[in-house]
Amino acid sequence: MTTHLPGRPGAPRFAQVSVGMLLPARTVHLDRPRLVQYAAASGDRNPIHWDERFATSVGLPDVIAHGMLTMGVAVESVSAWVGAERIVEYRTRFTAPVVVGYVGGADLRVEAGVVDADPATKQVVVELSVRSAEVAVLGKALVIVDLS
Repeated sequence: MTTHLPGRPGAPRFAQVSVGMLLPARTVHLDRPRLVQYAAASGDRNPIHWDERFATSVGLPDVIAHGMLTMGVAVESVSAWVGAERIVEYRTRFTAPVVVGYVGGADLRVEAGVVDADPATKQVVVELSVRSAEVAVLGKALVIVDLS
């Protein structure tokens, strides 16, 4: 028996998706207040995420964004496209920290495209490119989506 997932209204069907298809690119701004809010919500109150003096004392250039916040912001491109309930797997490697300056914060540029489509399972693989200050901050960021 095949389970049919509800998905987001207007979400694409498998037949409408092809390898090479690009999702809308987006830029997300991160600032210190957002890092503090995330720290409270996640329970990750490590001072490298909110205390500039501490962060630099341990060798960081400045305060850095939480890795899970960075991953969450990045995958929003896919969840906005198909609905979070259709994401069956998400994996990545952290390649560089997202440095969030006191003045100006940081922008995350997220681009995404379909790199594989399996007609047998009706699953597609979306690869994310996530950059901050022209530096890739996530590597091999792959999201598997069920479009059955």
